[in-house]
Amino acid sequence: MELLQRAEEFENRKWSRITTSERVQASRDLKQLILEINEVYKKTREQRLMEVMKRLTEIKRKVEKRLKMRMDV
Repeated sequence: MELLQRAEEFENRKWSRITTSERVQASRDLKQLILEINEVYKKTREQRLMEVMKRLTEIKRKVEKRLKMRMDV
């Protein structure tokens, strides 16, 4: 599955020392990926997909938290 390969790429990616614009793009990409996986999950109810979505959501929260800190300064 291409979606799972893309998800694995995001999970293994280094998140330190990336620019703000890269964080914004990563956040958008993560959101889109989570929504795509969710559409497949709705049809199959495969538990593995739910676990992947949870992990990606956690990464997305961390990225957005860092973005919010940058914007507040």
